[in-house]
Amino acid sequence: MSRKWMEGTVPRFLLVGVVNTLVGCGAMFLLYNLAHWSYWCASAANYVLGGAVSFFLNKYFTFRRKEWSWSQMVKFAANVALCWLLAYGVAQPLVRWALTDWPARLQENGAMLVGMCLYTALNYLGQRFFAFRA
Repeated sequence: MSRKWMEGTVPRFLLVGVVNTLVGCGAMFLLYNLAHWSYWCASAANYVLGGAVSFFLNKYFTFRRKEWSWSQMVKFAANVALCWLLAYGVAQPLVRWALTDWPARLQENGAMLVGMCLYTALNYLGQRFFAFRA
């Protein structure tokens, strides 16, 4: 990884990710474990809440894009949706397979953690090279 790249968008993206994690992930685990929402509904709530925060912070802070366009917003939303479907769609069967003998509740909590990690990597690439492309 180049030094210029690491000093720029990646650290800022990760900092925004901490804020998104506090907002979205907190909601996801509370909705899943306390409100008994389904795996898919709870994880979707994470990305609706976190996505709103993420759009503004990444647009203006991480990628420093000052212009406003609806196409940017549509690209961002499409990226979030695609990354969410891919990450959580891969994580759930993968963790179920890896933790076959574990209770379903632990499998799905584990899948949400794995999904978050996959989502972060995919989302950075999508925002960097698609949604907020220079």
